[in-house]
Amino acid sequence: MTSHILLGVFQLFLIIGGSLAVALYVIDRLFPPIERIREPGNESVVAPPPGGPGMLRLPHAPAPEETALPAAPPWLGAYWRANLRLIGPMLLIWLFSFTLPALLAPILNSISVLTGFPLGYYLSGQGALLFFVALTVIYSWRMARLDRRFGVYVADTAEQRRYRSRLIRNYAIFIACFILFVVVVGALDAFYDLPAPFVGWLFLFLTIAIYAVIGLRARTNRLDEYYVAGRRVPGLLNGLATGSDWMSAASFISMAGALFLLGYEGLAYITGWTGGYVLLVLLLAPYLRKFGQFTVPDFIGARYPGAMPRVIAAVASVIISFTYLTAQVTGVGIIMSRFLGLNYMLGVIVGLAAVLLCSFLGGMKAITWTQGVQGIILVFAYLVPVTWLSFKLTGVPLPQLMYGEALRNIEALEASQGIARSYTAPFNDWSPLNYLALTICLMLGTAGLPHILVRFYTVPTVRESRSSVGWALAWICVLYLTAPAYAAFSRWEILENVVGRPAGDLPAWAENWARTGLLAFADAPDAGGNGDGVLQYRELSIDQDLIVLATPEIAGLPTTVVALVAAGGMAAALSTADGLLMVIASAVAHDVFHRTLNPGASRRERLWLGRILILVVAILAALTALQRLAIIVQMVAWAFSLAAATFFPVLVLGVFWKGATSRGAAAGMLSGLLVTLVYMGLNYTMPEFHLFGISHVAAGIFGVVVNFVVTWSVSRAGPRPAPATEALVDHLRYP
Repeated sequence: MTSHILLGVFQLFLIIGGSLAVALYVIDRLFPPIERIREPGNESVVAPPPGGPGMLRLPHAPAPEETALPAAPPWLGAYWRANLRLIGPMLLIWLFSFTLPALLAPILNSISVLTGFPLGYYLSGQGALLFFVALTVIYSWRMARLDRRFGVYVADTAEQRRYRSRLIRNYAIFIACFILFVVVVGALDAFYDLPAPFVGWLFLFLTIAIYAVIGLRARTNRLDEYYVAGRRVPGLLNGLATGSDWMSAASFISMAGALFLLGYEGLAYITGWTGGYVLLVLLLAPYLRKFGQFTVPDFIGARYPGAMPRVIAAVASVIISFTYLTAQVTGVGIIMSRFLGLNYMLGVIVGLAAVLLCSFLGGMKAITWTQGVQGIILVFAYLVPVTWLSFKLTGVPLPQLMYGEALRNIEALEASQGIARSYTAPFNDWSPLNYLALTICLMLGTAGLPHILVRFYTVPTVRESRSSVGWALAWICVLYLTAPAYAAFSRWEILENVVGRPAGDLPAWAENWARTGLLAFADAPDAGGNGDGVLQYRELSIDQDLIVLATPEIAGLPTTVVALVAAGGMAAALSTADGLLMVIASAVAHDVFHRTLNPGASRRERLWLGRILILVVAILAALTALQRLAIIVQMVAWAFSLAAATFFPVLVLGVFWKGATSRGAAAGMLSGLLVTLVYMGLNYTMPEFHLFGISHVAAGIFGVVVNFVVTWSVSRAGPRPAPATEALVDHLRYP
């Protein structure tokens, strides 16, 4: 038996590896090696981006002692104190905006607002998000005024304004064409009853073809364009691309499902995955842009001189990104197996091939434009079914407002069907401490994810980095304000039209999804049911990855809408996978191999090493995804825990505390990572083991505390950083 398993794994490795190797070979033949535009012989200095003010020049072994930094301006102290006076109150407002509604939810839920929302549920599901958007906008506006006051405001050039106008025009044309395509396919389907697999393949082929065309048109032979899109991406486009990179398979496929099953507790994902953007704009994004290199380990290696902090950061980047990548590959496999009828394994291979096709042609430059398109597709695909459901059930096509009526109906149906735990009641399954721990962990993880942080290297100025955070959060909130509506309308539909039906007379969608393993029925006594022949809610087992993908079929929406949702799910998974593969490749090829082990490596050696790593990582991600170790949203939460426990403390301390040392940062990152991994493994394998009722998805909360304490303690116990390191910190603190 063991020999058969090993043989199967070996065959799978050959199939995936062979397919990807052929793709890489073809790409390498078609497109020239990456070249850096620079003067001959200048191998030790990274070329600054065109027009990038304040760009920091670093040698390949980036010790601050070797960098020529300008003297700190005399007004820096006043500027920094004014910045801190803004950050402090905003952090307090941020903290209270999600903790108070959660702690007071049992009381606030007795008050009904708008269309029937329990006030506690509304404040956690929508009110906190509106607070977060307001905080990012206000901070960016106030900092722009502060920059003008100190004479460091960088206005847009005429060329930048023209580029932004072309950008808006091009994306407006794409939106119009895509809507027209959906309408035409829908009309053809209505008149000629097109086969569902044909419609699904049509949407998949069109979207992947669009991504490939963008990759071809955006291909580049410049290293700065390949890694950071030439640092010329406007804040609007970077926000759109960041939002797309962010709204992964977990956001699109699993988040509404988590809300469907968890009720109020699922709102931790809504607030956690958006509140982190406040931390980004207040604490990290502007300073990373001022630093202006290629990767997060680049920043850590410069702020904390020495090989150890950089290598630890690179290894942590790989671990975090691989965990996140596995979740995206799992989502691709689910979509391919259900909507296109492919075997799950074959679906994973096809999806990975699409990722390679889209990301390798032009690096970050192509990824940025592709993610902009993918973000539009996934949000459009997400909004159409739930808007349709809202109109069908309430007569008003505004799901974000009308799902309060759905919540009222859910409570009535739960009471009539004997469901004891109310959908909107807080803390049925979790303690308040576990809820807040997960929320904070997701927020800190958001501010520590490498594939999100590198996006702020791509904008031309510090001001644009702040504005891009606001644009990203606004775009994300379009989906996140809708997710609770998706869950509520889906739950209302299932409780009203599925639960209570004869077990032998279930709709066709149920049989279709049962074959994927995401849906199961247990009416028979030996399966745990009561055997009365009628499906009860407790006899219905629904995987949360199913809700968004199956809801169009559940509600009887046209085949075109079902295919559109599948295309949106694919866009969500592929857009995030692109960024994650780039992070993994750059972490090993750039930070470990080139920066640490072999500074004299040629460009072609580094490029081929990155491609080989992509091949290996893609195979490993496919093999891991085949195991279905956890639902998608859990794997993503693990990645956030690891990012929070590893990167967030040392990044923040690196900017806001000059006393943080290399030894302290290395010890802090290692201890935070190990504590998180150990707790995560113990609680996942032995659920009875826990501290304060905190589950494995929030394990990073312990690692964050340990990282901060260890970094501070070890730094205090040793000598202060070198004067050049302190000068680097000063240099980061103004635009």
